[in-house]
Amino acid sequence: MNAGPGQTQHHTAFKSQLGDALIAQGVITRQQLDQALEEQAGSGHNKLLGEMLIELGFVTEAQVMEALAKSYGVPFARITPRLADPRMIDKLPREFVDGQGVLPLFCVDDVLTVAVSEPANLFLVDEVERISGKRAQIVAATAADIRGTLQAYLPSANVFVIDEIYEDVDIREFTVSESQSLDLGDIEEMSGQSPVVKLVNYLIYQAIHDRASDIHIEPDDHRCRVRYRVDGRLLTKVAPPYQMHPAISSRIKIMAGMDISERRVPQDGDIHVAIDGRPIDLRVSSMPGKFGEKIVIRIIDNRSTMIPIEKMGMSQVMSEKWRQLIRSSNGMVLVTGPTGSGKSTTLYSAINEINSDEVNISTVENPVEAQVPNINQFQVNEKAGFTFAGALRALLRQDPDVLMVGEIRDLETATIATQAALTGHLIFSTLHTNDSISAVTRLVNMGMEPYLVSAMLRGVLAQRLVRKICPHCKEHDTPDKISLQMIASHFEEPPQLFRGIGCSRCRGTGYAGRVGIYELLLPNEEMLEHIAANKSLQDLRALAANLGHKTLVDDGIDKAANGLTTIQEVIRVASS
Repeated sequence: MNAGPGQTQHHTAFKSQLGDALIAQGVITRQQLDQALEEQAGSGHNKLLGEMLIELGFVTEAQVMEALAKSYGVPFARITPRLADPRMIDKLPREFVDGQGVLPLFCVDDVLTVAVSEPANLFLVDEVERISGKRAQIVAATAADIRGTLQAYLPSANVFVIDEIYEDVDIREFTVSESQSLDLGDIEEMSGQSPVVKLVNYLIYQAIHDRASDIHIEPDDHRCRVRYRVDGRLLTKVAPPYQMHPAISSRIKIMAGMDISERRVPQDGDIHVAIDGRPIDLRVSSMPGKFGEKIVIRIIDNRSTMIPIEKMGMSQVMSEKWRQLIRSSNGMVLVTGPTGSGKSTTLYSAINEINSDEVNISTVENPVEAQVPNINQFQVNEKAGFTFAGALRALLRQDPDVLMVGEIRDLETATIATQAALTGHLIFSTLHTNDSISAVTRLVNMGMEPYLVSAMLRGVLAQRLVRKICPHCKEHDTPDKISLQMIASHFEEPPQLFRGIGCSRCRGTGYAGRVGIYELLLPNEEMLEHIAANKSLQDLRALAANLGHKTLVDDGIDKAANGLTTIQEVIRVASS
């Protein structure tokens, strides 16, 4: 249906109104508006101006919504779970709330305030008043804010929602029993009390906000220490009163489905939380100690485990070689490195890259750290007898094309994986070795025949994670003697190095975030002959060096020269 002249004139006027409002607020420039209008015209008018500005990265959804709200004379608000009264959500049917993108916030003097994501809908107020039986007023909010707040109060089953965030928690306000001999009933009751719930919620939320990979809750005789592992280093976060520790550990164990009456043996559990509508898995481990149970929570965030290859930090040459390697028709591809070096993330990235409807990909993991769409994922259960080797045997009868084995730990698993690799399957797995070449001798030391290793091995990627220099306090650095010696063999002219001096954003460390450093072994015919002949590790390394093999340190120095990290960080992580 074609718009009439009046409609076209109104639509054009509104475009100008939105664009002019954003320009007046200093959000965009006139050139950016013209570019967006040009892109919009080229798209066949399928996208609204606001959508096009967001797609081009000129504005955020909140900035567009705020400008729209002003155009319609509607207040704009950033909606959070704290702002909404959960008792009001039932004032409107769930179907209406989901379908219209609305959220009842609170009721004052019999006037129901409702957040809407479409302030242009002039009939919405009348519909809300008719359904709720109350007078209504609307405020504009982004669809993401409304959806996130709604999910906080209407969670999925078995999901704990972190709906009360206390960024300025004053631990001194908490009151707990001074008794040293708390019975089980007291602990269970205390673990459900509001201060403990708030503290645990705060610790989990803040850890995710700070990009922590683990939370350590450690009791002592007169204190309780909570530390976060951020960018591979532990940082003390808070020290709540030590009397609170039994209640804190019990609260976490209740959330994880663990037995709070058992404090003499280690336990494991899982927690599923939703923050801002985003699901995150937590792995909980408890260990009995002299002063109480130490609790460690591993944070599994799909956003950090599903990283595309181009964002992993590989050089362009290496990423092209890696892409060719993971598309091999058969054989074994290994990723090596110590615990916490990002091996699982690399494997997930690889299988996600080759994932398609034409390929049957299955994984055997312990545990499954991230859910990958359209991949068959299986979790090992040692207690039930479902081992890596047993799972591999079963999967080979499931017509697989690609198999990912979480880790090759023993000869039995290695043998089955090798047989699969030699019979037309592509196998991905990990090993704990210091470099890529050591993976060869590790397999032989497990008991595998060298000629079989030579026949099935397609490539080995070794990796580490180094901290990146904080961009907010980055400055030129004068290299010390050791740094000069390390870069002398790589560059004729020493490059300009950088460092972070420390600021509030990086907690004074000078580093923020991490990036991978890699070495990729792609054995040629000569290397494969050396492997089959069971040559020593020293001989293999010497041959690799003659063939121009770049080591972890080499890649680290290149990244330091590009201003991503420091030589000191490369030495800490990668040098032997």
